[in-house]
Amino acid sequence: VQLQASGGGLVQAGGSLRLSCAASGPTSSRYTMAWFRQVPGKEREFVAVIRSSGGNTYYSDSVRGRFTISRDRAKNTVDLQMNSLKLEDTAVYYCATGSPILSSIRQASAYYYWGQGTLVTVSS
Repeated sequence: VQLQASGGGLVQAGGSLRLSCAASGPTSSRYTMAWFRQVPGKEREFVAVIRSSGGNTYYSDSVRGRFTISRDRAKNTVDLQMNSLKLEDTAVYYCATGSPILSSIRQASAYYYWGQGTLVTVSS
């Protein structure tokens, strides 16, 4: 499975940005897909996830109500709509896919495949 993330860039605080991740490869459409982010010197942080079965979504407390994850099964893509961006949202954002159990869905180690990352910079 290969993942290709896009859509990062520079945006002012309060603005919006939409990230997209395209998945390719065998059985990729069956996997749960998630977004994580990382800043230098810190661990990779869970942002949002959409499960393969049922399409349930989960968010970190820091982005809930501002970010929305969605999936297009026909295109095999997952998007992250980010609104009301804050300075602390600045990070490299990674999409990931795998088959984590529900209790591990927020753990980076539970995902098999990762995209290359796309930088989001929020300025004041």
